[in-house]
Amino acid sequence: MDTAKHEKFRQLAESRTNKAIEAISRIGNLSNRSLYEWEEAELRKVIKALRDSVSEVEQRFATPKSRTGGSFKL
Repeated sequence: MDTAKHEKFRQLAESRTNKAIEAISRIGNLSNRSLYEWEEAELRKVIKALRDSVSEVEQRFATPKSRTGGSFKL
């Protein structure tokens, strides 16, 4: 195993995963009903988009050549 490539993966994986966790936490802040109002259907769309994105990551690691993407819009 190329140790330089492995170390680069570890550094980037840690950094990017922490950023993703922070971003998800900020989405969770939207649950504050005293500040925000939402419909159940909108919440389901947000949760589905997050789950779909995690599934895409899993698929990319299973078959690294596949690449999908896109942005989320309510």
